[in-house]
This record gives sequence, structure tokens and C-alpha cells, in this order.
Amino acid sequence: MGELMTTELEKFYSAIESIDTAMMVTRRADGHLRARAMANQKRARGADLWFVTREGSAKLADLEQDAHLNLSYYRDSNREWVSVSGTAIISRDRDKIRELYQPDWKVWFAEEGDPLQGTPND
Repeated sequence: MGELMTTELEKFYSAIESIDTAMMVTRRADGHLRARAMANQKRARGADLWFVTREGSAKLADLEQDAHLNLSYYRDSNREWVSVSGTAIISRDRDKIRELYQPDWKVWFAEEGDPLQGTPND
């Protein structure tokens, strides 16, 4: 069974490796669905996929009340798409955040006058 899972997961990774952004769909507390674009993070132990967001964001509130989500990927060049559903686990592990950190996070997290300026400690 483990070999089959690895093979399927590797096929999935291969299908999305050149797609930078996923559309993440979560369910709000009122039952409505909400979609937003999320940047894929590098692969790292501890989860099949990693995404980062600001503490207090709506997506965290959605996932805290219902951890089920859908991710969809689309490659315009050949109209190939991938959709996968799963369960999110929210991690606030600072060591993992530092491991995943990329300088381009500053675009999403930096706020004027914020001394953390989109750093791994933000």
C-alpha cells in the first residue's frame, strides 16, 4: 500500500511541479465556499504540501472550523488541470517556518513600519 501511495503522490507532484499557484477552497462557518490563490511552498517533511498565511487570516478561521479543503491547479500552456481534496493541519512551528522561508514572502507579509517586514519571525 505504501508503494502505491508514494507512486500516486509522486505523480501528483510531477503534475504540479511547474505550477506556482493553487486555488484553495475552504468552507466558511456559514457553509459557503471561499476560494483564494495560494503560492506553493517548497517540499518539506511533515506534510504533503505547505502553504503560508498571515496569523488571523480568514482562511485560518475557515480551516479551524472545518479542516477539509480542495486545491486546484491549472496550466494554461496545455490546459492541463489537477484537483485534489484533503485535510489541512495548521502549524505554527517556528522551526518549520524558518525552514520553508523564502525572501519573496515579503510581498505577502510586509507591512509598512512593521519591524518584522515579512521575515520568518513575522
